[in-house]
Amino acid sequence: MAQNTKPTSILDSLGEEIIRIIAPVSICMFMVVILVSVLDSSSSSSTSASVTSIATIAYSETNSDSSWDKFVGALLNSLVFVAVVTAVTFILVLLFYLRCTKFLKLYMGFSAFVVLGFMGGEIALFLIEDFSIPVDCITFVVALFNFAVVGVLAVFMSKMAILVTQAYLVVIGMLVAYWFTQLPEWTTWLLLVAMALYDLAAVLLPVGPLRLLVELAISRDEDIPALVYEARPVTHNDSGAVGRVAQRRVWRGRSGENSDHGSNNNPNANSVFVENVDSGSNSTSNASVVPDSSTESNTLVSGHNDATLVRAEEGWVPERDAELSAPLIDPRMNIQPQQSELEGIGLGSSGAIKLGLGDFIFYSVLVGRAAMYDFMTVYACYLAIIAGLGITLALLALYQKALPALPVSIALGVLFYVLTRFLLEVFVVECSLNLLMF
Repeated sequence: MAQNTKPTSILDSLGEEIIRIIAPVSICMFMVVILVSVLDSSSSSSTSASVTSIATIAYSETNSDSSWDKFVGALLNSLVFVAVVTAVTFILVLLFYLRCTKFLKLYMGFSAFVVLGFMGGEIALFLIEDFSIPVDCITFVVALFNFAVVGVLAVFMSKMAILVTQAYLVVIGMLVAYWFTQLPEWTTWLLLVAMALYDLAAVLLPVGPLRLLVELAISRDEDIPALVYEARPVTHNDSGAVGRVAQRRVWRGRSGENSDHGSNNNPNANSVFVENVDSGSNSTSNASVVPDSSTESNTLVSGHNDATLVRAEEGWVPERDAELSAPLIDPRMNIQPQQSELEGIGLGSSGAIKLGLGDFIFYSVLVGRAAMYDFMTVYACYLAIIAGLGITLALLALYQKALPALPVSIALGVLFYVLTRFLLEVFVVECSLNLLMF
């Protein structure tokens, strides 16, 4: 078996990794901008802007209020919203600790159904009214119900094509983000800043609720019932083999039933197992492994311990079956012993980059709010968000740990919005009025 002696870093394919996560984020933001541009000036959306929600429970902004009153009221709204989100997240941690996984999945499925059915249905009614689309009530209800049910099944209850699941996650993020853009302006901006700070604390602090949740999930080797967008990692195939093949990696939990092998004192006891299904392929592995000649499937074993470990299988399957197997682990990453990995928060630390749907939502809220003012601010905010996401991905490759995806992008987005609205736009308008080109 050929073994690659030269370690490969995720930085070698960072560009492709960024594109795979930027594409859905850009689609979500673009759809929110389209909805805001179409519905913001229509009379149908004016009624939804005054709807009271948890984000406006402490203060209701009016045009007659002074700027200071709006700031203080928006700050109170943001604090209340963050407090509610923190409390709900700790309740989620408690339920997950008590192994109420089925209840959590049912709750998440119901939430997705409400977003797709009710929020999506109301936006669809706005669009039907705005464009005068002829449709009867029965057809609309049946189509909407099927759309919502298929979305719940695709995200939680069933295994469908990964493109279908990813598409529904983007749609859910778009629908929620549009409703967030209907909040008052001061409340929206302070809420974005508050959520970025909350994301920073919840992920990085030892007692952060998101950190506790993922550590608990890793210790049990279980999936978190949450809305998380997962982009496939970059894989490199052998083009010289007859019949092109694609690489497959899957997570598999292994109990401590083989604890009787604990006498094998291997220093790399926390390394993953890598199994080569097709011994005729020239696969490579960067994990520290020790060959075991007693196995018939060319299994490379790195060590055992009594705790529950995560097992990774690396195989080679025909290209026609590649879509059925989603790679979850980057084959180019070196698995360090005694390394505690946190994935699924913000940006995951494994090969499969994971971005929480909340990041999609608040990115799109920022761009959607900018679209209510001018498209020049939309371009500036979009470039700032993408730059922040790229910086976060670079830090992810550097530190090899889970990082919050909101702080850098939101900080740059808000900064670019302010600079564009109050400086760049004034400069461009003056240049245009004086027929100057720059």
